[in-house]
Amino acid sequence: MRREAALAMDLWRGTPLADLAPFAEAEGPALRVHQLAEARLQALEWSFDAELCQGRHHEAVAPLSTLAAEHPLREGFHRRLMLALHRSGRQAEAFSVYHRLRRSLVDELGTEPSVAVQRAHEEVLAGDPGPRPRTRSGTAAPRPPFQLPWEGDAFTGRTAEVARVRALLGAGDVPGTRTGHGSGTGAGSTYDTGGVHGTGGDGEGPARVRPVVISGMGGIGKTALAVHVAHRVRDAFPDGALYADLRGYCVEGARTAHELLARFLSDLGVRHGTLPEDTDDRALLFRSALAERRVLLVLDNARSAAQVAPLLPAGGPSAALITSRQLLADLPGSVTVPLAPLAAPDQHALLARLAGADRVGQEPEALADIMDACGGLPLALRIVGGRLASRPSWPLALLAKRLTPHRGRLETLAMGDFDVQRTFAMSYVAMRDSDQPLEREGARAFRLLGRNWSGHQVTPQSTAALLDVTESRAAAVLDVLADAHLVLTPAPDRYVLHDLLGEYAWQRGEEEDTEAERTTAVLRLLSWYATALATASRVATRETQSPPPLDGGTGTRPALPEFSDDVEAIRWTAKELPAIQDALTRAGELGRSDLAWRLAVGLFGYAGTHWWTAEWDICLGQAMDIARAHGDTLGQAWLHRRMAVAHGMAFRNEACLDHLRIALELFTERGDVLAQASILGNMSSLYAQIEDAERALSHAELSRDLYLKAGPDLSRETGGSRGEALVLSRIADARQLLGDLDGAAADFLRVIELLRTDGHWLFLATSLTKYGDILRGLGRRDEAFAALAEALGIRHRMNDVGGTADCLVFTARAHHHFEEWGAARETWENCLRLAREHNLTKRIAESLEGLEALPGET
Repeated sequence: MRREAALAMDLWRGTPLADLAPFAEAEGPALRVHQLAEARLQALEWSFDAELCQGRHHEAVAPLSTLAAEHPLREGFHRRLMLALHRSGRQAEAFSVYHRLRRSLVDELGTEPSVAVQRAHEEVLAGDPGPRPRTRSGTAAPRPPFQLPWEGDAFTGRTAEVARVRALLGAGDVPGTRTGHGSGTGAGSTYDTGGVHGTGGDGEGPARVRPVVISGMGGIGKTALAVHVAHRVRDAFPDGALYADLRGYCVEGARTAHELLARFLSDLGVRHGTLPEDTDDRALLFRSALAERRVLLVLDNARSAAQVAPLLPAGGPSAALITSRQLLADLPGSVTVPLAPLAAPDQHALLARLAGADRVGQEPEALADIMDACGGLPLALRIVGGRLASRPSWPLALLAKRLTPHRGRLETLAMGDFDVQRTFAMSYVAMRDSDQPLEREGARAFRLLGRNWSGHQVTPQSTAALLDVTESRAAAVLDVLADAHLVLTPAPDRYVLHDLLGEYAWQRGEEEDTEAERTTAVLRLLSWYATALATASRVATRETQSPPPLDGGTGTRPALPEFSDDVEAIRWTAKELPAIQDALTRAGELGRSDLAWRLAVGLFGYAGTHWWTAEWDICLGQAMDIARAHGDTLGQAWLHRRMAVAHGMAFRNEACLDHLRIALELFTERGDVLAQASILGNMSSLYAQIEDAERALSHAELSRDLYLKAGPDLSRETGGSRGEALVLSRIADARQLLGDLDGAAADFLRVIELLRTDGHWLFLATSLTKYGDILRGLGRRDEAFAALAEALGIRHRMNDVGGTADCLVFTARAHHHFEEWGAARETWENCLRLAREHNLTKRIAESLEGLEALPGET
């Protein structure tokens, strides 16, 4: 009977005469439709009678639950559901079904359940276990489904990730995993530090295994990890393992939950003829089928949370392991295990496993180049390993050459079904062709970043400049790219393209954007860097003068970084330094001298703080070549001015003077009185440094006279009190050299008062150091050390290496002057250690001389 009923159900398609609605509503046809529907329900009841007679109680629960819900007054389904539940050991649920049916019958029809239902109720009360399962002679009971793909033997590394996923699928707590909506910790951007298994809201009920999402960029090894773990936890899921490739990014389209639910239900023994047409109803039936089973679902290559959600078990002992290029942060209750590129030891081990340990060990340099070219991407490494294994005569150096960036690397990383470029294309094309404007803008950003800024980190602010959008819009675009793993997120609000993705994005930009679009975008970005760097330099150095700003141009005015103090400004410059250096080169290539020299000049704050003289020399020289090539005299004037600073920091005094003289000539030709006054002041400082007191004083007075000539412009252009402090400090330097220590001390005391009000910490530290040295000469010990200690504290806070060394030199000399030999030795040794760590040659020599001059030293 079971077989005949199943055949009958397979012939049933939807509702009879559904396509002939007006005709079917007539009295005669309507009666016939009702008879056919009743016959179908009767056949279903007979089929379940056969199921129960054969002892297939467990398998009958899920479909009977659905049918009982669809037909709340049909006693036949409820009676059979009571028996199936009871004989499956679920007596309490069987009682619930009976009481629910009785209440419905009494409320709706005013009648008690039938005799057959009453007898079933009595069977439940009596605890009669009912018929046992039967099998045909010589046949085994059906085996649970086991659908996992073949794993192979190349899986390497990922030890921590394997352990984490195994724990998440089984028992135990795993701190530090990302959780999605519904987990109590936000939308996937926070970390769960407690147990990974949720319970009911009242603290009671069985533990629930959360869906585990393995997430990462295309080719990162998500499927390999999922299959590897699934094979190893097989014994923990005795009722089987279901696998499906959801084809989230296939050109043919993603698989639907509707079709997958039909397959999964069939795999679990639910007859096709009993499947509801509605997807939600199928999902209910599927969850019921899993309620008492311990099944592992592996859902590979998911596109979205909406695609996955209907396929998940609703609690119970089953578990779901999902892979996706998306974060799926909106999947309720999910736990995400993100995958990063393989670490170098694991890369080496994978290539050794695929191509042979002896072979990869023969050419270590070529091997390092290959690993670098693959960027830790397992897919790329598998392709390379396969190529080497299939071509035993190839030296590694040959393959390393073919993997040179932008010289056919992506074309080389393809072998059979393994293709890095095609893998990337699935993610990119899905975003480019999306019906969501934000995703299409993400594809544009991906191209522009790859073509213009691959390898450098970006922020929402810099991306806003590149795209000519607001900062909030840029942040949303970057989040879309990050969610799709088309960019990496190494730090909060910082994004970068993986090396291979960057090259792919570069290709897409070449093919899909015009040269004018690319150039306009990168010029917006370079202008943003020049402006942001100028802001950082002003905050870090409190410059009394700075270059004129760039023309505003057209389009959206991008937001600039805000710096609360000089420390933040220097820290930002340090993070952006590689990008700034590249921006300088790009500006030269695009013929924008105005951008190139501003970028080089803007490094003043960072170079002055970190004593970054050698690299700054290179940047300034590069910008000078560009300025000369384009006849940019304003740029040359500013570059000579900053070259003088760089040479002065390195104690190359003659070169410093040469650049100051040239800068003075160029600014004189331009009629810039304030620039002339500032340069004369710089020359005064240099003459003071080489102890030419007369010239130091004369140039300081010339500088003062020009500032006075500038009149009201002085306050506006030099920062008011700061400008006065600058002039006074140079006159004080000259007076100190001339032996007028009292006059110099009075001048510096006034300078310090002005700078405390102004908040120019670096200038204040320098002035305190000089003031302390003058007080030493006057024999005012306690005041001298107080000034020097305050200066040293400022230098430490600013992480100013060169300034710290300067302050230690003056402090050691003060200890020596007051015959405090132990303190002098300790201070000289500290200075020597710092100078050696940072290659400050002049301070090394001074420290050694100071130590040698101490009593008892030879």
